[in-house]
Amino acid sequence: MGKKHGGDPTRDPKEVVRRLMKAGKVKKKCCRSKPRCKKCPVRALKKAQKAKAKLAA
Repeated sequence: MGKKHGGDPTRDPKEVVRRLMKAGKVKKKCCRSKPRCKKCPVRALKKAQKAKAKLAA
């Protein structure tokens, strides 16, 4: 079975977001609304980068 939720955070953050896009959890393009919507790829990328930094520290 495939992974639907992002995968493991040790991966490259861009790869994590790409997987989320394919699973339909994140939109393919940012709508640039303020504040950012829940399915925003920019927000997902920042979250993935934070998770990777937390593991590295």
